[in-house]
Amino acid sequence: MEMSSSNKATAVLVHGAWADGSSWRRVIRLLLEKGIDVVAVQNPTTSLADDVAATKHVLDAIKGPVVLVGHSWGGTVITEAGNSANVKALVYVAAFAPDAGQSTGDQVGAHEAPPGLSGVTDIGNGKLMMSVESWISNVAQDLPESEARLLAAVQTPLGLPTFTDKVTHTAWSDRPTFYVVSTEDRAVSVELQLQVAVKMEAKTTELHASHMSLLSAPAEVAEVIYGAVMGVSI
Repeated sequence: MEMSSSNKATAVLVHGAWADGSSWRRVIRLLLEKGIDVVAVQNPTTSLADDVAATKHVLDAIKGPVVLVGHSWGGTVITEAGNSANVKALVYVAAFAPDAGQSTGDQVGAHEAPPGLSGVTDIGNGKLMMSVESWISNVAQDLPESEARLLAAVQTPLGLPTFTDKVTHTAWSDRPTFYVVSTEDRAVSVELQLQVAVKMEAKTTELHASHMSLLSAPAEVAEVIYGAVMGVSI
């Protein structure tokens, strides 16, 4: 029986730092092929409040349940924005997931610094960029070098407040949660990923992939999102 638009969940995808919604392009195509409605948020990556506001604008426009998905910094965003009433489940992909009163920077600082952090450059005006070399070696090392260079070329600056802004209420504390760990991640600590997945009691999938699993292992990432959507679509 085909689900109506009122009870079929929409997947809302939130990108990470130094990226935009197009980083989900391969996952989006696979979800659309499965008949899942998808919206990719275009966040400014300037602060937690700004990104949460942009995400909530998308959530408010959707009639019916939502599965909210966050990659990397997007995990912090969905932890706060996911408190919207229509969000029924959360999916974290190699993502941060701060506790209440905790910032992304707090989570980073609690673990050994991954190699990718060495590529972060302060370009002034409160903005950070990731070096081309680090995109190639640490962020997207399992993608062709040409694609890693493309990702570096289209990256958007990251606001410094994203490291210090604190979450006020964790959406994962009262919703079904899924976590996709990238075991070869050199940008976000693998130990951090495993730790927060356990803390959230998330249904966890481990992928032998870089931080950019959404591009290097899109079928596996899409399958987790599809499962979450089916679980909340009645």
